[in-house]
Amino acid sequence: MPEDGHWTTVRTFLSDSQGRISGARLDEMFAAGEIVDMFGPLSVDAPYIPGEAVWFHRDLPDETPVPFDISVVHRDETIVVVDKPHFLSTIPRGGHVLESALVRLRRDLALPFLVPAHRLDRVTAGLVLFVADPKARGAYQSLFQDRKVRKTYEAVAASSNHDFPVTIESRIVTEKGTFDAREADGEPNAKTVVELLDVREGLGRYRLHPHTGRTHQLRLHMNSLGTPIVGDDLYPEPTGRAIDDFTDPLQLLASELEFVDPVSGATRRFETGRTLQAWDETNESPS
Repeated sequence: MPEDGHWTTVRTFLSDSQGRISGARLDEMFAAGEIVDMFGPLSVDAPYIPGEAVWFHRDLPDETPVPFDISVVHRDETIVVVDKPHFLSTIPRGGHVLESALVRLRRDLALPFLVPAHRLDRVTAGLVLFVADPKARGAYQSLFQDRKVRKTYEAVAASSNHDFPVTIESRIVTEKGTFDAREADGEPNAKTVVELLDVREGLGRYRLHPHTGRTHQLRLHMNSLGTPIVGDDLYPEPTGRAIDDFTDPLQLLASELEFVDPVSGATRRFETGRTLQAWDETNESPS
Protein backbone atom coordinates (compact mmCIF):
# COMPACT_ATOMS: atom_id res chain seq x y z
CA MET A 1 0.00 0.00 0.00
CA PRO A 2 1.53 3.36 -1.04
CA GLU A 3 3.38 5.37 1.59
CA ASP A 4 1.50 8.51 0.57
CA GLY A 5 -1.92 6.86 0.54
CA HIS A 6 -4.87 8.90 1.75
CA TRP A 7 -7.31 6.04 2.39
CA THR A 8 -8.72 5.33 5.84
CA THR A 9 -9.34 1.59 5.41
CA VAL A 10 -7.95 -1.25 3.34
CA ARG A 11 -11.45 -1.67 1.90
CA THR A 12 -11.53 1.88 0.47
CA PHE A 13 -8.00 1.47 -0.90
CA LEU A 14 -8.90 -1.73 -2.74
CA SER A 15 -12.16 -0.25 -3.99
CA ASP A 16 -10.26 2.63 -5.60
CA SER A 17 -7.24 0.68 -6.88
CA GLN A 18 -8.84 -2.58 -8.05
CA GLY A 19 -11.41 -1.42 -10.55
CA ARG A 20 -12.17 -4.91 -11.83
CA ILE A 21 -13.50 -6.03 -8.43
CA SER A 22 -16.96 -4.80 -7.44
CA GLY A 23 -17.67 -3.47 -3.98
CA ALA A 24 -20.02 -6.37 -3.29
CA ARG A 25 -17.33 -8.87 -4.24
CA LEU A 26 -14.79 -7.11 -1.98
CA ASP A 27 -17.23 -7.43 0.93
CA GLU A 28 -17.63 -11.13 0.19
CA MET A 29 -13.85 -11.60 0.15
CA PHE A 30 -13.41 -9.80 3.48
CA ALA A 31 -16.23 -11.85 5.03
CA ALA A 32 -14.65 -15.09 3.79
CA GLY A 33 -11.20 -14.17 5.14
CA GLU A 34 -9.72 -14.07 1.64
CA ILE A 35 -7.92 -10.72 2.07
CA VAL A 36 -4.95 -11.04 4.41
CA ASP A 37 -1.88 -9.25 5.71
CA MET A 38 1.22 -10.69 7.41
CA PHE A 39 -0.84 -11.61 10.47
CA GLY A 40 -3.85 -13.19 8.81
CA PRO A 41 -7.33 -12.29 7.51
CA LEU A 42 -8.44 -8.66 7.64
CA SER A 43 -11.82 -7.32 8.65
CA VAL A 44 -13.79 -5.07 6.34
CA ASP A 45 -12.95 -2.04 8.52
CA ALA A 46 -9.21 -2.82 8.86
CA PRO A 47 -7.28 0.49 8.85
CA TYR A 48 -5.10 1.50 5.94
CA ILE A 49 -1.42 1.41 7.00
CA PRO A 50 0.94 3.15 4.54
CA GLY A 51 3.75 0.92 3.34
CA GLU A 52 2.18 -2.33 4.51
CA ALA A 53 1.06 -5.12 2.17
CA VAL A 54 -2.14 -7.10 1.66
CA TRP A 55 -2.69 -10.23 -0.41
CA PHE A 56 -5.63 -11.81 -2.17
CA HIS A 57 -6.39 -13.92 -5.22
CA ARG A 58 -8.45 -12.23 -7.89
CA ASP A 59 -11.30 -14.25 -9.35
CA LEU A 60 -10.36 -16.02 -12.56
CA PRO A 61 -12.08 -14.71 -15.67
CA ASP A 62 -14.55 -16.85 -17.55
CA GLU A 63 -12.53 -18.49 -20.31
CA THR A 64 -13.59 -20.28 -23.45
CA PRO A 65 -11.54 -23.50 -23.67
CA VAL A 66 -9.05 -23.54 -26.54
CA PRO A 67 -9.98 -26.81 -28.30
CA PHE A 68 -6.46 -27.84 -29.31
CA ASP A 69 -3.85 -29.98 -27.57
CA ILE A 70 -0.21 -29.22 -26.78
CA SER A 71 2.25 -31.79 -28.12
CA VAL A 72 5.37 -32.55 -26.08
CA VAL A 73 8.35 -32.76 -28.45
CA HIS A 74 11.03 -33.38 -25.83
CA ARG A 75 11.16 -33.75 -22.05
CA ASP A 76 14.01 -34.36 -19.65
CA GLU A 77 14.82 -33.29 -16.10
CA THR A 78 15.90 -29.83 -17.22
CA ILE A 79 13.76 -28.72 -20.18
CA VAL A 80 10.46 -29.39 -21.89
CA VAL A 81 9.97 -28.49 -25.56
CA VAL A 82 6.38 -28.36 -26.79
CA ASP A 83 4.49 -27.73 -30.01
CA LYS A 84 1.99 -25.01 -29.07
CA PRO A 85 -1.27 -24.81 -31.05
CA HIS A 86 -2.68 -21.63 -32.52
CA PHE A 87 -4.89 -19.52 -30.19
CA LEU A 88 -3.24 -20.66 -26.95
CA SER A 89 -1.28 -18.06 -24.95
CA THR A 90 2.19 -19.04 -23.80
CA ILE A 91 1.67 -17.53 -20.33
CA PRO A 92 -1.34 -16.19 -18.39
CA ARG A 93 -2.23 -12.76 -19.70
CA GLY A 94 -5.40 -10.68 -19.61
CA GLY A 95 -8.38 -12.97 -19.98
CA HIS A 96 -6.23 -16.06 -20.63
CA VAL A 97 -5.15 -17.77 -17.41
CA LEU A 98 -6.18 -21.42 -17.27
CA GLU A 99 -6.19 -21.45 -21.07
CA SER A 100 -2.46 -20.85 -21.38
CA ALA A 101 0.33 -23.26 -22.24
CA LEU A 102 2.13 -22.63 -18.96
CA VAL A 103 -0.85 -23.43 -16.73
CA ARG A 104 -1.87 -26.46 -18.79
CA LEU A 105 1.65 -27.90 -18.75
CA ARG A 106 2.22 -27.29 -15.03
CA ARG A 107 -0.99 -29.18 -14.36
CA ASP A 108 -0.74 -31.96 -16.93
CA LEU A 109 2.97 -32.70 -16.42
CA ALA A 110 2.91 -32.14 -12.64
CA LEU A 111 5.72 -29.57 -12.95
CA PRO A 112 4.71 -26.68 -10.67
CA PHE A 113 7.99 -24.78 -11.18
CA LEU A 114 7.93 -24.90 -14.99
CA VAL A 115 8.64 -21.54 -16.70
CA PRO A 116 9.03 -20.54 -20.37
CA ALA A 117 12.45 -19.55 -21.67
CA HIS A 118 10.77 -17.38 -24.33
CA ARG A 119 7.28 -16.75 -25.71
CA LEU A 120 5.20 -17.10 -28.82
CA ASP A 121 2.22 -14.91 -29.67
CA ARG A 122 -1.13 -16.45 -28.84
CA VAL A 123 -2.01 -16.74 -32.53
CA THR A 124 1.32 -18.26 -33.57
CA ALA A 125 1.80 -22.02 -33.39
CA GLY A 126 4.97 -24.02 -32.94
CA LEU A 127 7.93 -24.73 -30.71
CA VAL A 128 8.31 -23.25 -27.23
CA LEU A 129 11.05 -24.20 -24.77
CA PHE A 130 10.15 -24.41 -21.07
CA VAL A 131 12.58 -24.90 -18.19
CA ALA A 132 11.68 -27.49 -15.57
CA ASP A 133 14.73 -27.11 -13.30
CA PRO A 134 14.59 -23.78 -11.41
CA LYS A 135 18.40 -23.72 -11.16
CA ALA A 136 18.70 -23.68 -14.96
CA ARG A 137 16.16 -20.95 -15.72
CA GLY A 138 18.65 -18.13 -16.14
CA ALA A 139 20.93 -20.12 -18.44
CA TYR A 140 18.19 -20.98 -20.93
CA GLN A 141 16.44 -17.62 -20.78
CA SER A 142 19.78 -15.92 -21.46
CA LEU A 143 20.15 -17.96 -24.66
CA PHE A 144 17.12 -16.20 -26.09
CA GLN A 145 17.92 -12.80 -24.64
CA ASP A 146 21.45 -12.97 -26.08
CA ARG A 147 20.17 -14.19 -29.48
CA LYS A 148 22.09 -17.45 -29.29
CA VAL A 149 19.15 -19.53 -30.51
CA ARG A 150 18.61 -20.07 -34.22
CA LYS A 151 14.88 -19.73 -34.70
CA THR A 152 13.16 -20.63 -37.96
CA TYR A 153 9.54 -19.97 -38.86
CA GLU A 154 7.30 -20.91 -41.76
CA ALA A 155 4.49 -18.77 -43.10
CA VAL A 156 1.90 -18.81 -45.87
CA ALA A 157 1.13 -15.55 -47.67
CA ALA A 158 0.37 -14.35 -51.16
CA SER A 159 3.05 -15.13 -53.71
CA SER A 160 5.43 -12.27 -54.50
CA ASN A 161 7.63 -11.06 -57.37
CA HIS A 162 10.41 -9.99 -55.02
CA ASP A 163 13.84 -11.47 -55.52
CA PHE A 164 14.37 -13.92 -52.67
CA PRO A 165 15.96 -14.32 -50.25
CA VAL A 166 15.31 -10.77 -49.06
CA THR A 167 16.53 -9.12 -45.87
CA ILE A 168 14.15 -6.69 -44.18
CA GLU A 169 15.38 -4.21 -41.58
CA SER A 170 13.19 -1.60 -39.93
CA ARG A 171 12.43 0.14 -36.67
CA ILE A 172 9.47 -1.42 -34.83
CA VAL A 173 7.79 0.44 -31.99
CA THR A 174 4.88 -0.31 -29.69
CA GLU A 175 2.67 2.04 -27.73
CA LYS A 176 1.26 1.39 -24.28
CA GLY A 177 -2.37 0.38 -24.32
CA THR A 178 -2.36 -0.98 -27.88
CA PHE A 179 -2.22 -4.56 -29.12
CA ASP A 180 -0.36 -3.91 -32.33
CA ALA A 181 3.06 -2.59 -33.29
CA ARG A 182 4.16 -0.39 -36.17
CA GLU A 183 7.20 0.43 -38.24
CA ALA A 184 8.62 3.92 -37.71
CA ASP A 185 11.43 6.14 -38.93
CA GLY A 186 14.75 5.79 -37.18
CA GLU A 187 17.57 3.37 -36.54
CA PRO A 188 16.49 -0.21 -37.41
CA ASN A 189 16.00 -2.49 -34.43
CA ALA A 190 14.47 -5.49 -36.24
CA LYS A 191 15.90 -7.76 -38.93
CA THR A 192 14.36 -10.71 -40.78
CA VAL A 193 15.59 -12.84 -43.68
CA VAL A 194 12.76 -14.17 -45.84
CA GLU A 195 13.06 -17.11 -48.25
CA LEU A 196 10.42 -18.26 -50.71
CA LEU A 197 10.22 -22.06 -50.66
CA ASP A 198 7.35 -22.78 -53.05
CA VAL A 199 4.42 -21.20 -54.90
CA ARG A 200 1.06 -22.81 -55.44
CA GLU A 201 -2.33 -21.39 -56.49
CA GLY A 202 -1.31 -17.79 -55.82
CA LEU A 203 0.12 -18.55 -52.38
CA GLY A 204 3.72 -18.70 -51.28
CA ARG A 205 5.28 -20.86 -48.60
CA TYR A 206 7.99 -18.84 -46.88
CA ARG A 207 10.81 -19.59 -44.45
CA LEU A 208 11.57 -16.75 -42.04
CA HIS A 209 14.76 -16.23 -40.06
CA PRO A 210 14.37 -13.52 -37.41
CA HIS A 211 17.66 -12.03 -36.21
CA THR A 212 15.84 -10.01 -33.55
CA GLY A 213 12.67 -10.54 -31.56
CA ARG A 214 10.52 -7.42 -31.72
CA THR A 215 6.77 -7.49 -31.13
CA HIS A 216 4.97 -8.87 -34.21
CA GLN A 217 8.21 -8.55 -36.18
CA LEU A 218 7.52 -11.33 -38.68
CA ARG A 219 3.95 -10.21 -39.27
CA LEU A 220 5.02 -6.61 -39.85
CA HIS A 221 7.90 -7.54 -42.13
CA MET A 222 5.77 -9.82 -44.27
CA ASN A 223 3.15 -7.08 -44.46
CA SER A 224 5.83 -4.61 -45.56
CA LEU A 225 6.54 -6.86 -48.56
CA GLY A 226 2.90 -6.49 -49.57
CA THR A 227 2.27 -10.10 -48.57
CA PRO A 228 0.53 -10.14 -45.16
CA ILE A 229 0.41 -13.59 -43.61
CA VAL A 230 -2.81 -15.48 -44.30
CA GLY A 231 -5.15 -15.24 -41.30
CA ASP A 232 -3.52 -12.13 -39.81
CA ASP A 233 -6.18 -10.27 -37.84
CA LEU A 234 -4.03 -7.16 -37.18
CA TYR A 235 -2.03 -6.39 -40.31
CA PRO A 236 -2.60 -4.59 -42.56
CA GLU A 237 -5.84 -3.72 -40.71
CA PRO A 238 -7.47 -5.08 -37.53
CA THR A 239 -10.37 -7.38 -38.30
CA GLY A 240 -12.09 -7.35 -34.92
CA ARG A 241 -11.92 -11.13 -34.59
CA ALA A 242 -13.80 -12.42 -31.54
CA ILE A 243 -11.61 -13.86 -28.81
CA ASP A 244 -13.39 -17.24 -29.05
CA ASP A 245 -13.19 -17.48 -32.85
CA PHE A 246 -10.83 -20.39 -33.50
CA THR A 247 -11.25 -20.46 -37.28
CA ASP A 248 -8.76 -19.25 -39.90
CA PRO A 249 -5.62 -19.31 -37.72
CA LEU A 250 -2.65 -17.10 -38.52
CA GLN A 251 -0.50 -19.11 -40.92
CA LEU A 252 2.72 -18.63 -38.95
CA LEU A 253 4.60 -21.53 -37.39
CA ALA A 254 7.73 -21.64 -35.23
CA SER A 255 9.22 -24.63 -37.00
CA GLU A 256 12.78 -25.07 -35.68
CA LEU A 257 14.89 -24.27 -32.61
CA GLU A 258 18.63 -24.89 -32.55
CA PHE A 259 21.15 -23.92 -29.85
CA VAL A 260 24.13 -25.10 -27.85
CA ASP A 261 22.76 -26.40 -24.57
CA PRO A 262 24.12 -24.24 -21.72
CA VAL A 263 24.01 -27.19 -19.30
CA SER A 264 25.30 -30.15 -21.35
CA GLY A 265 27.22 -28.28 -24.05
CA ALA A 266 25.56 -30.39 -26.74
CA THR A 267 23.97 -28.95 -29.86
CA ARG A 268 20.20 -29.26 -29.63
CA ARG A 269 17.81 -29.07 -32.56
CA PHE A 270 14.06 -29.47 -32.42
CA GLU A 271 11.50 -29.50 -35.25
CA THR A 272 7.77 -28.95 -35.20
CA GLY A 273 5.35 -31.71 -36.04
CA ARG A 274 2.72 -29.21 -37.16
CA THR A 275 1.91 -27.96 -40.63
CA LEU A 276 0.13 -24.88 -41.93
CA GLN A 277 -3.51 -25.37 -42.81
CA ALA A 278 -3.62 -22.97 -45.77
CA TRP A 279 -0.74 -24.76 -47.48
CA ASP A 280 -2.17 -28.19 -46.78
CA GLU A 281 -5.45 -27.10 -48.38
CA THR A 282 -3.72 -26.03 -51.60
CA ASN A 283 -2.06 -29.45 -51.76
CA GLU A 284 -5.45 -31.11 -51.46
CA SER A 285 -7.05 -28.98 -54.21
CA PRO A 286 -7.69 -30.76 -57.52
CA SER A 287 -5.17 -29.91 -60.21
